Amino acid sequence: MIDLTIEDEIAHVVLNAPQKMNSLDVSALRGLTDAYTEAEAAGVRALLLTGEGRGFCAGRDISGVDPATDDTEGYLTGTLQPLLQRMSAFPAPTFAAVQGACLGVGLGLAIATDVVYVAENAKIGSPFANLGATLDSGGHALFTERLGAHRTLDLIYTAELMSGAEAVASGLFSRAVPAEELMDFTLTRVRRAADGATQAFVASKELVAQIRDQRIGLWESMAAENAAQTALCATADYREGFKAFQEKRKPEFTGKG
Repeated sequence: MIDLTIEDEIAHVVLNAPQKMNSLDVSALRGLTDAYTEAEAAGVRALLLTGEGRGFCAGRDISGVDPATDDTEGYLTGTLQPLLQRMSAFPAPTFAAVQGACLGVGLGLAIATDVVYVAENAKIGSPFANLGATLDSGGHALFTERLGAHRTLDLIYTAELMSGAEAVASGLFSRAVPAEELMDFTLTRVRRAADGATQAFVASKELVAQIRDQRIGLWESMAAENAAQTALCATADYREGFKAFQEKRKPEFTGKG
């Protein structure tokens, strides 16, 4: 169900259960955790997450779930949240290409990814009103921060879905492109990131996470930037970047410290 390939220092993780729109049970979440662990151990310089078939991920696989005996807490808190936190902290740039349904857990996977490119006709929102459940996987935080309280509750109460184009126009994700161009568009940018100064990218990733999670202000953020820049001065890629600029050539980064 979860496929991983590693080539040219790029990990490609694929949700591969198109017959059920790549919905995920506990076993699949564990498979995702294993894939990210293996990719990290391999020292990749970029990671791409995609879903096979018409949809990215329709959410949790509830086809065999009995609400009377379901361990919801174990699924969400014990397995899903640690996975999303691990994805968010992955030590290299991460990208997702999202087509079709991106709902529930699928939305959480996107939230935990650094850069998300979506097909213009992707479907994003909260369908849980039809299940008697509530939005999960970090959806409340993302929607409220980007859309405001009124639009968030409108989406939750009505179960109406946004298109990928609307989601990007609302500030939820990075860019929307025609569905037929999505993979080529994404792969070009993944390869560009994999050729870049990985340690500098990771420093920015950590700074953005600090601003998001700790709500630090301008001067505290600037102090953290100063410390990060000072640390980068000791890396080979920093020296190579300056040397290439001075020699008027393209830098050749290794991604190493």
